[in-house]
Amino acid sequence: MMNDKYSRLGQDIYANIGGPNNVESLYHCMTRLRIKIRDDSKVDIAGLKAIDGVLGVVSADTLEIVLGSGVNAKVAQSMVSQVGVKENEEFPTNVSNYQAEKSEVQAKAAEVHAQHRAQLKQTWWRKALGHISAIFIPLIPAFIGAGLISGVAGILRNMLTAKMLPANWNLGVTILSMIASALFAYLNIYVGTNTAKEFGATPALGGIIGGVVLLPGVVAPVTIPNFLDGKPLAAGQGGIIGVLLAVWVLSYVEKWFHEHIADSVDIIFTPFLTILIMGLFTVFVVMPIAGWISNSLVGGINWVLNVGGPVAGFILGLFFLPMVMLGLHQILTPIHLEMIQKMGYTPLLPILAMAGAGQVGAAIALWVKCRKNKKLVRLIKGALPVGILGVGEPLIYGVTLPLGRPFITACVGGGIGGAVVASFGHVGAIAIGPSGIALIPLIANNMWWAYVIGLLSAYAGGFIATYFWGVPKTAVHGEVEDATPAVAERKAAEAKADNLNMPSENIEVDFAAPVSGNLQKIEEVKDDVFSQKMLGDGFAIEPIDGKIVAPVNAKVESVMDTKHALTLKTKKGHLDILMHLGLDTVELKGAPFAINVKPGDEVKAGSVIGTMDLDAIKKAGKDPVVLTIIANMDRVDHVSKSDDTAVEAGQVVFKAITKLIGKNDINVIGKSDDRTAQSQFDAH
Repeated sequence: MMNDKYSRLGQDIYANIGGPNNVESLYHCMTRLRIKIRDDSKVDIAGLKAIDGVLGVVSADTLEIVLGSGVNAKVAQSMVSQVGVKENEEFPTNVSNYQAEKSEVQAKAAEVHAQHRAQLKQTWWRKALGHISAIFIPLIPAFIGAGLISGVAGILRNMLTAKMLPANWNLGVTILSMIASALFAYLNIYVGTNTAKEFGATPALGGIIGGVVLLPGVVAPVTIPNFLDGKPLAAGQGGIIGVLLAVWVLSYVEKWFHEHIADSVDIIFTPFLTILIMGLFTVFVVMPIAGWISNSLVGGINWVLNVGGPVAGFILGLFFLPMVMLGLHQILTPIHLEMIQKMGYTPLLPILAMAGAGQVGAAIALWVKCRKNKKLVRLIKGALPVGILGVGEPLIYGVTLPLGRPFITACVGGGIGGAVVASFGHVGAIAIGPSGIALIPLIANNMWWAYVIGLLSAYAGGFIATYFWGVPKTAVHGEVEDATPAVAERKAAEAKADNLNMPSENIEVDFAAPVSGNLQKIEEVKDDVFSQKMLGDGFAIEPIDGKIVAPVNAKVESVMDTKHALTLKTKKGHLDILMHLGLDTVELKGAPFAINVKPGDEVKAGSVIGTMDLDAIKKAGKDPVVLTIIANMDRVDHVSKSDDTAVEAGQVVFKAITKLIGKNDINVIGKSDDRTAQSQFDAH
């Protein structure tokens, strides 16, 4: 059931972004699904926001869909698995499967009822931020894991120094430090690999350049001079900034050699020349220049914090969330890492973490003041625990931002917390990762208490500012209205359900075998889309002759041009039925099929509606299995299936019992009327 849940959520997302064919690549970070879109006009932002499970949507160069920690990883895996690629790999331009076509058609239907995504002007800095995001986000789980281990090792080491632990704990602390160092000591190599992958170069070559910055094998008294000042280069000089710059240049050098070296010797000379040229360029050009940039950047930030103090902390805490909204926060990742490499900690992260704490305070104020708004309270209850732990997106996109003013007052709370942390000075984190209380073990120099005081100040600031000035009157009583087109469409569908005068009792719909043959469970069909019930539940039959009959009393809704599939709608129970003749038989262009009904015809269960040439289908290498699927399973309470056995065409083999439908049921047939199974399956 869990896999079905994430698969369905992924399908809903595909349906509102133009399908897999409109995706260039996707990957997940801590709380978001990040998708590079090919054609922005096919994206239905309102439809995405209306999906159950989506906490928020951010429109930028990379489409960001907030799902929450844990869920996003499973949904991302589900979505890439359907296409046959890995996260961050390029999607094929012609994804040929049922679900791709279903998503494409549903996306087109949604475009009629929703606003198109506003086009953002492409700028060099937006592209640069997108690259930085793609390089570092895959490393965040490693930063969190190794950082926490390093934090635990630091606490234990302090306890050993204070003689609170016996001396034999030294070995354990050493081992923990060694495990954490496996990331931080060789971080340049990991960054080099990811950078090469992002810019289309060979990842291993990027890793080598990252290793070159560490100057392996250069041991005193041997040195390499810095051309800027003549002093010896230090291992790691230029750090992360140097690796990013060098590997970016490497990507162009490698591509140039691929284009100009003969294919027969490309595999030999391209990597050899690329490594040689870029190794020398990195040592004698990149490292000196990047080292100067790095020193200036770190020194400048420290100067601002030392001189500006609480004022600088307030400004940073106040504006960090707007930076997140614009995607500008990504530029801070290499800066954090550079400060950690040079100073052992980053003083920026604890200050910026206060922005999330301000959200927590604002959410608590809303909870207190809007107790009668049950929907809002439910959202807060779900988002608050992870917000306290440092995952703020559910609170931002699900609670404060939609209400407007609470987002602003939460930012004020973040500014207050940032001012408090900056006033203490020397409060830094030894690794990047989570914020909130989860960051406490990563605070350096035993300054965790100052960080905690900052958190409490941000909670209080966000609470007070929101309680007195940030609660909209519309949020105090009842539920907050959402005027998006998707919600308006849903309300119209509810009204349509009332007018349909739906029955208030369960209805049993009998399904007959459409062909004679061997009954087969749908789970055994050799097509994941059907066997995993992505399109709905039903049954399959391996036919022994070519006569096809109607499985139910119904009206023909559509017949595919390739005659391999048709859709029906039952009057009894209002079920949408897909009949699918064979697997991948769309490629046969209708040759083996003769269908003698057309859209609008009424058919009776057991009446002949066509024929199929089994020998021709098998000769073409296709499976002739006949599938009968209920496409709108939201109408079905449960089904009853016969055991696998030989059946005759017209014999009852399957029963569906519909749900009770009332005026408040939002999963009405009106919605499926607009999106019947008709054109969902054109590709097969």
